Amino acid sequence: MAELSGAVPDYDHEIVPPGRRAHFWRRVAFTPNGAFGLAVVIVLIASAGLADLITPYSPIKMGVGPRFLPPNGAYLLGTDEFGRDLFTRIVYGSRLTLMIGAIAVGISLTVGILVGLIAAYRGGWTETILMRGTDVLFSFTETLIALACVAVLGPSLKNAMIAVGIAGIPFYARTCYSAALVERSKPYFEATIAAGAGPLRLLFLHLLPNVLPTMIVVATLGLSAAILAAAGLSFLGLGAQPPDPEWGAMLSGARDYFDRAPYLMVIPGLAIAVTVLGFNLLGDAIRTALDPREGSE
Repeated sequence: MAELSGAVPDYDHEIVPPGRRAHFWRRVAFTPNGAFGLAVVIVLIASAGLADLITPYSPIKMGVGPRFLPPNGAYLLGTDEFGRDLFTRIVYGSRLTLMIGAIAVGISLTVGILVGLIAAYRGGWTETILMRGTDVLFSFTETLIALACVAVLGPSLKNAMIAVGIAGIPFYARTCYSAALVERSKPYFEATIAAGAGPLRLLFLHLLPNVLPTMIVVATLGLSAAILAAAGLSFLGLGAQPPDPEWGAMLSGARDYFDRAPYLMVIPGLAIAVTVLGFNLLGDAIRTALDPREGSE
């Protein structure tokens, strides 16, 4: 029992063993899923960051070109019912998409990790209250929780992001709780307790680093779910409001013009589908790269 004598050993290296750390991103990028997912995310980030350089038009200015102009050399993806450049709105919409995913998942991940870690570490009544509360929320779908939150907060993009973030908390909390229980039962954690480590050290220096790989994969996959949920709220008129160039809102606004200009719905729909698929495939590639059972590949 060498762990019981001297300083508390550092197990943070167990997140990604040294032999795999240098090859992690290579293993992600050199798989079909990872390559496609990374390409989608890189294009999304580049278009969001360089939107002002990519297109000279404003995403909300009307009358940039003729109304309902199909894709052509002057307007790459055509114009909408107000004469706005659709390519510009898609590009600027990528900013909102990244912001929606980051904020919504940030809320879910932060609160979910705290709830899961505390429940797994404390046990007893604390565990019962936190996990039974999570189970109650699990009895409702995330969409229903998000709709209820938006109904209370009011329809807006900010409130939609908060609502989607709140709706995802139960899943993140349950996932973190399960991973933390596994780590809590391992010998190194018992040795750390015997060595006199305090609650904060146990939670944030031992439990948290060892559940992060799981939570990183969940968060990556959760980005696509958050983006899709927010787009759904915007489509229903409960998220982004006109003239924001949010893809779900663009889909909603184009419903009345499908017969005349079907590209107004097809293009934002494809943008949402490709983005969601990209994040899902990237999350799957990250999961595979972090899986020790895949280390021999």
